[in-house]
Amino acid sequence: MHVPDGFFNVAVSLSAGAVAAAGVAVCLRGARRELDDRTAPMAGLVAAFIFAVQMLNFPVAAGTSGHLLGGALAAILVGPYTAVLCVAVVLLVQGFFFADGGLTALGVNITLMGIVAIVVAWFVFRLITRALHSRAAVVGASFVAALLSVPAAALAFSLLFWIGGTAPIDVGTVAMAMGGVHVLIGIGEGLITAVTVSTVLAIRPDLVYGARGLVAPLVLRGADGDVTVAGRSPAPVAAASHRRGWFLPAGIAVAALLAGLVSFYASSSPDGLERVAQDKGFIGQATDHALGEQPLADYGDAGGVPVGVAGLIGVGVTLAAGGGLFLVVRRRTGKEQATV
Repeated sequence: MHVPDGFFNVAVSLSAGAVAAAGVAVCLRGARRELDDRTAPMAGLVAAFIFAVQMLNFPVAAGTSGHLLGGALAAILVGPYTAVLCVAVVLLVQGFFFADGGLTALGVNITLMGIVAIVVAWFVFRLITRALHSRAAVVGASFVAALLSVPAAALAFSLLFWIGGTAPIDVGTVAMAMGGVHVLIGIGEGLITAVTVSTVLAIRPDLVYGARGLVAPLVLRGADGDVTVAGRSPAPVAAASHRRGWFLPAGIAVAALLAGLVSFYASSSPDGLERVAQDKGFIGQATDHALGEQPLADYGDAGGVPVGVAGLIGVGVTLAAGGGLFLVVRRRTGKEQATV
């Protein structure tokens, strides 16, 4: 659902940019409450993983594909404020390095895929997990929250297009088409999110922000008795650090594998937004990307760079940018706490 340049007029583009900037500013402050010794390293990995999985378009209907938005996944793993920052980092890397998503539409994309999708996903997730307290409930809530976040972002696009779209298309027509196809894409989003959350819960439940206090902590049995990874004593912290020692490199390796190899097999069909734009006659409103001729544009297609190589570069850049941002926010939080 990467909106290109040209779909929205100047007023909507600037207004969405202001909303996105304000949202990111709020989330920079909110993330200080979420980022700790566990979530700070995890957040950089989550951003890189979202970048990688977004390259893997999957078929949802005849001639149409979809891809992960990632907002729900990020919110459940590292918290809603940090999740907005994760998605913003991904969109910035995609826009400036790979010409994916218009530069004038960057605010629209952050608003839709970052703010709207995450607000809806986190609200639904918390609504379910407040009523049901179990590992199965967390996984089920992940699926439902991720599924609903996608058509919510699609309908928000339709609303913005009604306000300031550059083509005279009936808003009901756009909303019906966008909502319908993105429900199908949402099912894929839900499955990817649920599988990922379930996997992390099985290996390192203490790294799932949304599951804190809802699932039993991981217990390691040693010669001296049970050691709880998510506990507060020095021994549990040491155990958690040991497990994190291989968990993060393994996660990076998975992201690299997806972007560097699996991306070759991604669907080449237009995604949901592009298909709707083609069918409803406003695809011609899209304008050329200002960076569309650089070598990595269109994930290497513009410069003859193999998509896998472009994907590996993207994972590396996203990991470095996201990891650096979250490290700075975490250190600043630590300094503020030390002065209190």
